[in-house]
Amino acid sequence: MSRSSKKGPYVDPKLLKKIAGVKPDGKTVIKTWSRASEIAPEMVGYTFAVHNGKTFIEITITEDMIGHRLGEFSPTRKFVRHGGKMQKELEQKAKAVQPPAAK
Repeated sequence: MSRSSKKGPYVDPKLLKKIAGVKPDGKTVIKTWSRASEIAPEMVGYTFAVHNGKTFIEITITEDMIGHRLGEFSPTRKFVRHGGKMQKELEQKAKAVQPPAAK
């Protein structure tokens, strides 16, 4: 269920306070744990380090990200790959069959 339009988008007040104290130069990184916070137009140009449960993932905000949540750009699960010995053998065969790249 989405948030009520009467309330407006949720943007963490602490995050807005941090933005007010920093210039959008792209070099300064703002750390945040607020994955549920929506990206507002005031955030464009800033770089955020969003926590994914283990590490912080740096995200530079662009105009097409407005309206999305910060957590959408910081995945919490890491896909390694499927398979075991059989998959490893198939990958090695595929590498051996590939011709070298043309220059």
